Amino acid sequence: MTEGPGKSLARRKKGWRKDEIIAAAAECFMRHGYQSTTVDDVAARLGCTKGRIYHYYASKTDLFFDVHREGMDRLFTALAPAMAVPGDGLTVLEAMCLAHAQAMLEHHTFENVVAQGVHMHRFDGATPEHKVAVQDLIDSRDTFEGHFKQAIRRAIDDGSLRDVDVAVTAKVILGALQWTLCWYRPAKGDTARTRAGLAQKLVDPLIEGLRPRD
Repeated sequence: MTEGPGKSLARRKKGWRKDEIIAAAAECFMRHGYQSTTVDDVAARLGCTKGRIYHYYASKTDLFFDVHREGMDRLFTALAPAMAVPGDGLTVLEAMCLAHAQAMLEHHTFENVVAQGVHMHRFDGATPEHKVAVQDLIDSRDTFEGHFKQAIRRAIDDGSLRDVDVAVTAKVILGALQWTLCWYRPAKGDTARTRAGLAQKLVDPLIEGLRPRD
């Protein structure tokens, strides 16, 4: 016999999955920011007790770190296929930019938390364990940026991109794409196709500005 919705929900509340907690926390951190979000807020969004969250996380900071990690994982996952596309350096760079832009739009909630983390390299009174976690997150972002630096260098070397400052150009590209977090708000009619179209509009001027000049 099929369970009724009440029994199904009651069964679910007995064991919220870790990924559900992370998703709920991402929403809370995006809406209220790290400082203003509490574990109670996350529990209320899930409809569970905060003890359920403390079963997985010792503190709000640990939960924030995990949301940040998930956001970075999604960016790396989106970027990997783009780095392997055939073509010259600028073709690969464009594919990477498109993949990054679409991931920023698709995973808007998580990437907002990553953006918060960019401005929170150090937490006041952080424990030694938290300091290690912060450094790991910084290293992860540096690795991600490094992929773009490598693509830019390759494009310069094969002549598909004019000679530019690699480090500055990588920061300009990533900064421009990440700025979408400040103005983009998912709408009811958004689809994968509309997000892909918006991503293309974001990337086009960046790539055109890098092509060799006559």
